[in-house]
Amino acid sequence: MILVTGGGGFIGSHLVDRLVSKGYSVRVLDNFSSGSIYFLRNSMKTGRVEVVAGDLRDRELIDLVLRDVDVVFHMAANPEVRIYLSPPSSHFDNNIVATYNLLEGIRRSGSVEKLVFASSSTVYGDPSVIPTPEDADLKPISVYGASKLACESLIRAYSLTYGFKAVSLRYANIIGSRLRHGVIYDFIMKLKRDPSVLEVLGDGTQEKSYLYIDDAIDATMVIAEKMGNGYMDINVSNDDWIKVSEIAAIVSRVMGVNPKIIYRPATSDGRGWVGDVKKMLLSNKRLKSYGWRPRYTSREAVERAAKDLVSELL
Repeated sequence: MILVTGGGGFIGSHLVDRLVSKGYSVRVLDNFSSGSIYFLRNSMKTGRVEVVAGDLRDRELIDLVLRDVDVVFHMAANPEVRIYLSPPSSHFDNNIVATYNLLEGIRRSGSVEKLVFASSSTVYGDPSVIPTPEDADLKPISVYGASKLACESLIRAYSLTYGFKAVSLRYANIIGSRLRHGVIYDFIMKLKRDPSVLEVLGDGTQEKSYLYIDDAIDATMVIAEKMGNGYMDINVSNDDWIKVSEIAAIVSRVMGVNPKIIYRPATSDGRGWVGDVKKMLLSNKRLKSYGWRPRYTSREAVERAAKDLVSELL
């Protein structure tokens, strides 16, 4: 049995779909605060998905959902990086405490052999090396990034102490259908309200790597199947990057509008908010050593994701 925490969320629900398509039985634990059981509708029809409504703050429930589980994909988290939309306590409770509770449940169960954790590129902060390798300095500049790094440290310690395999997948910006946060979603919702003007957080020169959800799930599955003993970190990123100003143009074109662009930098160097990493491109050499390759460039991923979300939201 495979457990997917946060299995009703963006990445989690796509992962459940892929696991079910491969014939696995999946148990989903989700409080549906940011995800939706609707995202699981097709997989649930197969009869191979068990959905448990609840969250990782309930320790007794954790013991129940871990019964007969040998692989855990830990996707549950507060996904919002912008601090003005999410207080620090939310990251502490939903990321750090939740991960600790899950690890304690894994320790008590004694049956889990693998743990795959959804970490983030934000653990690096403003990188001194681009593309950024896994052994670069870890200096997060957001509470979200700090919470993900704390989770990585806990997972590493539990893995090495209690003898299960674990990996932290440092995802870049993953985009695609079912996404309900981030720059593309933000642009679409703003243009839906007023197609004549588009407010862009930052000066538009922010440049980051974007990976389409299908490529991200491919990477997740490859690592889960091939991961070795002990603990490791792996970047999950595209080969290239794209500016926010270009994303604004792509989303506007997909929606068939020509808005006036207004840039709103929150810092003197043009970031979208305090804690926003302005430039991010991760090295994916380690991931490629497992045979993975992205199918879509960052620009292609943005265009596909924009089309996905426009069809879902408009």
